[in-house]
Amino acid sequence: MVESPSPFARSTVLPEIQALRAVAVGAVVLHHGWPAVAPAGYMGVDVFFVVSGFLITGLLMREIERTGRLSLRDFYLRRARRILPAAIATLAAVSALTLLLVPQREWRSWFREIVASTLYYENWQLAVDSQIPRRADLESTPVQHFWSLSVEEQFYLFWPLLIIVALWIAARRGAASTTVVLVLLSVVTVASFVHSVLLTAQDANLAYFSTFARTWEFGIGGVLAIVSRAPLTGHAGLRSVVSWAGLVLIAVPIVAFRSPEVFPGLVVLLPVIGTLAVIWAGMPERAWSPAVVARLRPVQWTGDVSYSLYLWHWPIFMFTPYLTGVPSPPWLMVILVAISVLVAGLSKRWIEDPFRHGRRGLRLRPVFLLSGLAGLIAVIVGAGVVAPSVAGERAVACERSVED
Repeated sequence: MVESPSPFARSTVLPEIQALRAVAVGAVVLHHGWPAVAPAGYMGVDVFFVVSGFLITGLLMREIERTGRLSLRDFYLRRARRILPAAIATLAAVSALTLLLVPQREWRSWFREIVASTLYYENWQLAVDSQIPRRADLESTPVQHFWSLSVEEQFYLFWPLLIIVALWIAARRGAASTTVVLVLLSVVTVASFVHSVLLTAQDANLAYFSTFARTWEFGIGGVLAIVSRAPLTGHAGLRSVVSWAGLVLIAVPIVAFRSPEVFPGLVVLLPVIGTLAVIWAGMPERAWSPAVVARLRPVQWTGDVSYSLYLWHWPIFMFTPYLTGVPSPPWLMVILVAISVLVAGLSKRWIEDPFRHGRRGLRLRPVFLLSGLAGLIAVIVGAGVVAPSVAGERAVACERSVED
C-alpha cells in the first residue's frame, strides 16, 4: 500500500527558493554598491519577506499535520539556531571595528543602532529617527540593514501565536484547522496590506520600517504555502511563462523604479506578486524555463549563503572608507563584493551550519546554546551602553582642559 503524500509536502530547500534568495541578495548588494544601477534594489528585501512567510508557514503547518500540535519552544529554538549565531558574530565584529576605527563622536549614534539591532528593534529605532527632523536623513551605519531582520524576527514571534489561536478556534467550533488557519491569516494579511497602503500615503518612511505595514508580505507567502500545498506537476509550458513573468516583475522595478517617496504602497505589489509567481511555478521542465538558470550551481550556492552575505556585505562596505580614508571607487566596490562573498561562504560553513545542523560537535543542549547567545548579546549591549558614555566623558574632559 502506497501512502498518499503529505498535503504540505514542500521541502524548505527548493531550487526556486534558493534562486529567489540569490536574486534578492544580489539586488540588495547591487543597490548598496552601485545605487545608480539598481536604484530600487532594496526591493530584494520584499522578496525575502515573501519567501520567509512561505517557508515558515509551511514548516508550522507540517508540524501541526505531523504531531497535531505546535511547539513554540521547538520553533523558537530552531529560529535561534538558524539566525542568531551569524547575526551576533556580525554585530560583535561591527562593535569591535567601531571602537577601533570610528571617531568617538560617532559612537553614540552607531552604538544606539548596534544595540537596537542586537535586540531586534532596529526597524522601530529607524522609524522613530525618521520622525525627528535632525535625524530624518537616516545617516547610514554598518547595521542599518538589520531593520529587515528585526521585522522578520518580530514576525517569527507573533505568527505562530496567530496559528495557535486559529487552532483553538477550530477546536472550539469543530471546524477544519487548515481552513480556520487560512481564514485568520488571510484576514491579518489583508488588514496589514490596507494599513500599509494608507500609511504610505501619510508617511512613507514609517510605512517602510513598520512591522504592521510589512506583515502582509510575509502573510501572503504564508497563504500561498497553505493553498498551494505540494509542488505542481505538469503544465510545464504555462509554469515556465509564469516563472519568467514573475522574474520580470521582480527585476524591472529594481532597475527602473526611482520614487522611494511612494514606497512601499502599491508599488511593492510588483516584487511580491513576482515572488509568488516564481514559487507557484516551481521548476518546470522546459529547455527555455528559468529553471535551467536557477539550477546552476553558482545560483544555488549564492542562495545558500544569502543570509550571511546580507549580514556581512554592508559592514564591509561601510568600514572600508575608514581604512582607506576615501570613499570607495567603483573598481574597489567590485573587490569588496568579492570579499563579502568569501566572508559569507566562511560564515555559512563555520558559523551558520555548525549551530544549525550540529556539525563539528556543536549540537549544544538548548540551555547551553541560549545561555551562550544571551551572554554574547549582553556583552554587545553592554559595550553599546558603556562606550558612548566613556567617549562623552572624554569629550567633556577635553573641552574643560581646552578652556583651562
